[in-house]
Amino acid sequence: QVQLVESGGGLVQAGGSLRVSCAASGRAFSSYAMGWFRQAPGKEREFVAAISRNGGTTFYADLVKGRFTISRDNAKNMAYLQMNSLNPEDTAVYHCAADPLGRLSRNRTFYAYWGQGTQVTVSS
Repeated sequence: QVQLVESGGGLVQAGGSLRVSCAASGRAFSSYAMGWFRQAPGKEREFVAAISRNGGTTFYADLVKGRFTISRDNAKNMAYLQMNSLNPEDTAVYHCAADPLGRLSRNRTFYAYWGQGTQVTVSS
């Protein structure tokens, strides 16, 4: 089992950047595929990005491709989401999630473990 805690959210102006982090506790972090999802008020939780166990493969939702970068540091049990060129539509609670089977997927049902989330607010 793994516990996930996000940090690094905040208020940023449109066009700005922010990096959110996900700290994982527990064993075998490197055996999990990691994903980032977000949920805006009144909307369903949506996929943002995912990264493979060793960090060698990533993929992104079309809405964030070219602006966001997912990464991980298995030695530190950390995952990150670097967000650039932010716009107000990126405002949401951002959650990291772990898939113990290591699948690289946008399907949120594959992710068994979730963090509580960190709020990102982009002002216009």
